[in-house]
Amino acid sequence: MGRGGPQIIPRPARARIGGPPPWAGIEQHQRTPTLGRLVDTLARRRSPQVLGAVAPDVRSSAVLCLLYEENNEPHVVLTRRSPTMRQHAHEVSFPGGRHDGEDLDLWTTALREAEEEVALDPTTVTPVGALDRFVTVGSRTLIHPFVAVCERRPQLTVASPAEVEAIVHVSFTELLRDDVWREEIWELGEHGDRALTFFELVGDTVWGATGAMLRQLLAVATGTDETITGGPG
Repeated sequence: MGRGGPQIIPRPARARIGGPPPWAGIEQHQRTPTLGRLVDTLARRRSPQVLGAVAPDVRSSAVLCLLYEENNEPHVVLTRRSPTMRQHAHEVSFPGGRHDGEDLDLWTTALREAEEEVALDPTTVTPVGALDRFVTVGSRTLIHPFVAVCERRPQLTVASPAEVEAIVHVSFTELLRDDVWREEIWELGEHGDRALTFFELVGDTVWGATGAMLRQLLAVATGTDETITGGPG
Protein backbone atom coordinates (compact mmCIF):
# COMPACT_ATOMS: atom_id res chain seq x y z
CA MET A 1 0.00 0.00 0.00
CA GLY A 2 1.35 3.40 -0.94
CA ARG A 3 1.25 6.69 0.89
CA GLY A 4 -1.89 8.81 0.78
CA GLY A 5 -5.55 8.13 1.40
CA PRO A 6 -8.74 7.73 -0.67
CA GLN A 7 -10.51 10.91 0.44
CA ILE A 8 -11.32 13.59 -2.09
CA ILE A 9 -9.23 16.72 -1.51
CA PRO A 10 -10.79 19.89 -3.05
CA ARG A 11 -7.45 21.25 -4.23
CA PRO A 12 -7.79 24.54 -6.17
CA ALA A 13 -6.29 24.70 -9.64
CA ARG A 14 -3.67 27.26 -8.60
CA ALA A 15 -2.42 25.42 -5.51
CA ARG A 16 1.34 25.49 -5.18
CA ILE A 17 3.97 23.77 -3.07
CA GLY A 18 4.88 25.53 0.17
CA GLY A 19 7.86 25.28 2.47
CA PRO A 20 9.61 22.72 4.67
CA PRO A 21 8.40 21.67 8.14
CA PRO A 22 9.42 23.68 11.22
CA TRP A 23 11.73 20.83 12.27
CA ALA A 24 13.57 20.60 8.92
CA GLY A 25 16.88 21.93 10.22
CA ILE A 26 17.15 20.23 13.62
CA GLU A 27 19.47 17.42 14.67
CA GLN A 28 18.26 13.85 14.34
CA HIS A 29 18.10 13.27 18.13
CA GLN A 30 15.56 16.10 18.36
CA ARG A 31 13.32 14.15 15.99
CA THR A 32 12.95 11.40 18.59
CA PRO A 33 11.24 13.32 21.41
CA THR A 34 10.00 11.61 24.54
CA LEU A 35 6.47 12.01 25.81
CA GLY A 36 7.81 13.56 29.01
CA ARG A 37 9.70 16.23 27.10
CA LEU A 38 6.62 17.02 25.03
CA VAL A 39 4.49 17.46 28.15
CA ASP A 40 7.13 19.70 29.75
CA THR A 41 7.45 21.85 26.63
CA LEU A 42 3.68 22.14 26.25
CA ALA A 43 3.48 23.49 29.81
CA ARG A 44 5.87 26.32 28.88
CA ARG A 45 3.90 27.33 25.80
CA ARG A 46 1.83 30.53 25.84
CA SER A 47 -1.92 30.21 26.38
CA PRO A 48 -3.90 28.86 23.41
CA GLN A 49 -5.05 31.48 20.93
CA VAL A 50 -7.69 31.49 18.21
CA LEU A 51 -6.25 31.13 14.70
CA GLY A 52 -8.62 32.55 12.10
CA ALA A 53 -11.56 34.95 12.06
CA VAL A 54 -14.49 33.93 14.26
CA ALA A 55 -17.87 34.53 12.61
CA PRO A 56 -20.95 35.37 14.74
CA ASP A 57 -22.54 32.01 13.90
CA VAL A 58 -19.42 29.92 14.54
CA ARG A 59 -20.00 26.57 16.27
CA SER A 60 -17.68 25.14 18.91
CA SER A 61 -16.28 21.63 18.86
CA ALA A 62 -13.54 19.82 20.75
CA VAL A 63 -11.07 17.12 19.79
CA LEU A 64 -8.75 14.91 21.80
CA CYS A 65 -5.07 14.68 20.85
CA LEU A 66 -4.50 11.42 22.70
CA LEU A 67 -0.86 10.43 23.22
CA TYR A 68 0.89 7.42 24.69
CA GLU A 69 4.40 5.98 24.67
CA GLU A 70 5.25 2.61 23.14
CA ASN A 71 8.73 1.25 22.42
CA ASN A 72 10.13 4.43 24.01
CA GLU A 73 8.51 6.82 21.57
CA PRO A 74 5.30 8.87 21.51
CA HIS A 75 2.30 7.78 19.46
CA VAL A 76 -0.89 9.63 18.63
CA VAL A 77 -4.41 8.28 18.10
CA LEU A 78 -6.31 9.31 14.96
CA THR A 79 -9.52 8.11 13.34
CA ARG A 80 -10.48 7.57 9.71
CA ARG A 81 -14.01 8.78 9.07
CA SER A 82 -16.58 6.40 7.63
CA PRO A 83 -16.86 6.30 3.80
CA THR A 84 -20.65 6.51 4.16
CA MET A 85 -20.59 10.00 5.68
CA ARG A 86 -22.06 12.75 3.50
CA GLN A 87 -19.21 15.07 4.46
CA HIS A 88 -15.57 14.35 5.31
CA ALA A 89 -15.73 10.73 4.10
CA HIS A 90 -12.41 8.88 4.59
CA GLU A 91 -10.83 11.94 6.24
CA VAL A 92 -8.41 11.41 9.10
CA SER A 93 -9.03 13.38 12.27
CA PHE A 94 -8.67 13.36 16.03
CA PRO A 95 -11.56 11.86 17.98
CA GLY A 96 -14.02 14.63 18.77
CA GLY A 97 -17.08 16.52 17.72
CA ARG A 98 -19.54 19.31 18.37
CA HIS A 99 -20.13 20.77 21.82
CA ASP A 100 -23.39 19.60 23.36
CA GLY A 101 -25.40 21.89 25.62
CA GLU A 102 -25.34 19.19 28.31
CA ASP A 103 -21.52 19.07 28.37
CA LEU A 104 -20.00 20.77 31.41
CA ASP A 105 -17.24 22.27 29.25
CA LEU A 106 -15.30 21.60 26.05
CA TRP A 107 -12.94 19.14 27.74
CA THR A 108 -16.04 17.12 28.62
CA THR A 109 -17.05 17.33 24.96
CA ALA A 110 -13.72 15.91 23.80
CA LEU A 111 -13.89 13.03 26.29
CA ARG A 112 -17.52 12.23 25.52
CA GLU A 113 -16.94 12.18 21.77
CA ALA A 114 -13.87 9.96 22.15
CA GLU A 115 -15.84 7.54 24.28
CA GLU A 116 -18.69 7.49 21.75
CA GLU A 117 -16.42 7.07 18.72
CA VAL A 118 -13.61 4.77 19.90
CA ALA A 119 -14.80 3.49 23.30
CA LEU A 120 -12.12 5.40 25.21
CA ASP A 121 -12.25 4.86 28.97
CA PRO A 122 -12.14 8.47 30.29
CA THR A 123 -10.63 7.32 33.60
CA THR A 124 -7.42 6.30 31.78
CA VAL A 125 -6.76 9.79 30.40
CA THR A 126 -4.80 12.67 31.93
CA PRO A 127 -5.10 16.19 30.40
CA VAL A 128 -1.73 17.93 29.91
CA GLY A 129 -2.57 21.05 27.90
CA ALA A 130 -4.16 22.47 24.78
CA LEU A 131 -3.17 23.60 21.32
CA ASP A 132 -4.37 26.72 19.54
CA ARG A 133 -8.02 26.87 18.52
CA PHE A 134 -8.63 26.62 14.80
CA VAL A 135 -11.46 28.12 12.77
CA THR A 136 -12.35 25.95 9.79
CA VAL A 137 -13.16 27.73 6.54
CA GLY A 138 -15.75 25.30 5.17
CA SER A 139 -17.81 24.30 8.22
CA ARG A 140 -17.39 27.56 10.21
CA THR A 141 -16.40 25.62 13.31
CA LEU A 142 -14.08 26.67 16.14
CA ILE A 143 -12.10 23.58 17.14
CA HIS A 144 -10.61 23.32 20.65
CA PRO A 145 -7.80 20.69 20.65
CA PHE A 146 -7.02 19.17 24.06
CA VAL A 147 -3.81 17.19 24.57
CA ALA A 148 -4.01 14.20 26.91
CA VAL A 149 -1.88 11.17 27.72
CA CYS A 150 -2.43 7.54 28.63
CA GLU A 151 0.11 5.53 30.64
CA ARG A 152 0.02 2.78 28.01
CA ARG A 153 -1.50 2.07 24.59
CA PRO A 154 -5.24 2.59 25.09
CA GLN A 155 -7.62 -0.27 24.43
CA LEU A 156 -9.85 1.20 21.73
CA THR A 157 -12.49 -0.16 19.39
CA VAL A 158 -14.71 1.43 16.76
CA ALA A 159 -17.84 2.23 18.78
CA SER A 160 -19.65 4.22 16.08
CA PRO A 161 -19.20 2.61 12.62
CA ALA A 162 -21.48 5.26 11.11
CA GLU A 163 -18.81 7.85 11.97
CA VAL A 164 -15.53 5.95 12.21
CA GLU A 165 -14.12 3.41 9.76
CA ALA A 166 -10.83 2.73 11.54
CA ILE A 167 -8.60 3.75 14.44
CA VAL A 168 -5.13 4.84 13.34
CA HIS A 169 -2.14 4.70 15.70
CA VAL A 170 0.85 6.66 14.38
CA SER A 171 4.32 7.07 15.87
CA PHE A 172 6.06 10.43 15.96
CA THR A 173 8.98 8.80 14.13
CA GLU A 174 6.68 8.17 11.18
CA LEU A 175 5.14 11.64 11.28
CA LEU A 176 8.54 13.36 11.35
CA ARG A 177 9.88 11.61 8.26
CA ASP A 178 10.84 13.97 5.45
CA ASP A 179 8.83 12.04 2.85
CA VAL A 180 5.63 12.26 4.93
CA TRP A 181 5.48 16.07 5.04
CA ARG A 182 4.04 18.36 2.37
CA GLU A 183 2.86 21.96 2.55
CA GLU A 184 0.64 23.53 -0.09
CA ILE A 185 -0.42 27.17 -0.55
CA TRP A 186 -4.06 27.47 -1.54
CA GLU A 187 -5.69 30.61 -2.94
CA LEU A 188 -9.03 30.89 -1.11
CA GLY A 189 -10.51 34.04 -2.64
CA GLU A 190 -11.80 36.40 0.05
CA HIS A 191 -9.94 34.37 2.67
CA GLY A 192 -6.61 35.04 0.97
CA ASP A 193 -3.76 32.56 0.60
CA ARG A 194 -3.54 29.82 3.21
CA ALA A 195 -0.76 27.32 3.92
CA LEU A 196 -2.12 23.80 4.39
CA THR A 197 -0.17 20.95 5.94
CA PHE A 198 -0.36 17.38 4.62
CA PHE A 199 1.01 14.21 6.22
CA GLU A 200 1.12 11.39 3.67
CA LEU A 201 0.88 8.22 5.75
CA VAL A 202 0.68 4.68 4.40
CA GLY A 203 -2.96 4.40 3.31
CA ASP A 204 -4.03 7.78 4.71
CA THR A 205 -3.59 11.52 4.20
CA VAL A 206 -3.89 13.88 7.16
CA TRP A 207 -4.65 17.47 6.13
CA GLY A 208 -6.90 20.46 6.82
CA ALA A 209 -7.48 21.47 10.45
CA THR A 210 -6.18 18.12 11.70
CA GLY A 211 -2.99 18.58 9.70
CA ALA A 212 -2.54 22.07 11.19
CA MET A 213 -3.06 20.81 14.72
CA LEU A 214 -0.70 17.89 14.17
CA ARG A 215 1.93 20.24 12.78
CA GLN A 216 1.69 22.37 15.92
CA LEU A 217 1.86 19.33 18.19
CA LEU A 218 5.00 18.06 16.44
CA ALA A 219 6.59 21.52 16.57
CA VAL A 220 6.05 21.52 20.34
CA ALA A 221 7.49 18.01 20.59
CA THR A 222 10.65 18.94 18.66
CA GLY A 223 11.16 22.31 20.35
CA THR A 224 10.61 24.21 17.10
CA ASP A 225 7.37 25.90 18.16
CA GLU A 226 7.93 29.66 18.25
CA THR A 227 5.60 30.27 21.20
CA ILE A 228 7.57 28.27 23.77
CA THR A 229 9.00 30.27 26.68
CA GLY A 230 11.71 29.48 29.17
CA GLY A 231 14.33 28.07 26.84
CA PRO A 232 14.82 24.55 25.47
CA GLY A 233 13.59 21.57 27.42
